[in-house]
Amino acid sequence: MTAAIEVAQASARARAVRRRRVRSLPLYVIVLLVGALMVTPLLYAAISGFKSTDQISASTFGLPSPWVLENYTDILTSNGFWRSFGSSLLIAVGTTVLTVAAAALAAYPLARFAFRGRELVFTLFAMGLMFPFAAAIVPLFIMLRTMGLLDNPWGVILPQAAFGLPVTIVILRGFFRAIPAELEEAATLDGCGPAGFFWRILLPMARPALGTVSVLAIVGSWNNFLLPLLVFSDQTWWTIPLGVQQFQGEHSADTARIFAYLVLAMVPALGFYAVAERQLIGGITLGATKG
Repeated sequence: MTAAIEVAQASARARAVRRRRVRSLPLYVIVLLVGALMVTPLLYAAISGFKSTDQISASTFGLPSPWVLENYTDILTSNGFWRSFGSSLLIAVGTTVLTVAAAALAAYPLARFAFRGRELVFTLFAMGLMFPFAAAIVPLFIMLRTMGLLDNPWGVILPQAAFGLPVTIVILRGFFRAIPAELEEAATLDGCGPAGFFWRILLPMARPALGTVSVLAIVGSWNNFLLPLLVFSDQTWWTIPLGVQQFQGEHSADTARIFAYLVLAMVPALGFYAVAERQLIGGITLGATKG
């Protein structure tokens, strides 16, 4: 009798698993289609970079024959590409450190302290999400010129950090508020003040959120085109997006080499996404669960 019951329960569990798989099938199909739509252009650009322009014209979607490695090696051995890479890396790291540090210091009192006008201050930061960057181009240019920050990396780092603060504060405030108050009370009883709680307990516990906003800040800075174009007239500080524009203008007839440059320009951001994938997904999942 017991064996029959166990067999029936196992059969019921198997049927439930099959039903869940059938219900999840449309979702899997959608995910595969979206993934294919995202990967196909990248794969096409990467393969086209190994062709010559004549091969692209003769066989747009065919494999290279022969493989032209010089398109990539010539770019990797050029000073211009690495100069743009170094400029983008410096600006991205500077923007991220400044944005995350300032946002964490601002989000902490907005999340953990009760004071008059707290929600008003937070609303002012949140309103920054609705302010388009393009609307500030003219006054921003005048301000940077007055401050002598044109052709200076700080002329890009400071505005990028300022425009990145709203979304970073909104994300970090939600994580900081989700930390149990009992934990803070226990830390206070152990002699840990507000600053100690912030540095020793709150920031380590908010590591997924810090990772998420860091990824967003780095990739946003890496892909920014308009602000570096506005600030830099000296090619010494041109970033990767400006380097792509310059390279495309100089080699407008060599489509294959342009594809190679575009792929190499995307590799650092894709590599950083791959390295920080677990931290990014963990932060988003944790934020959605707590929200």
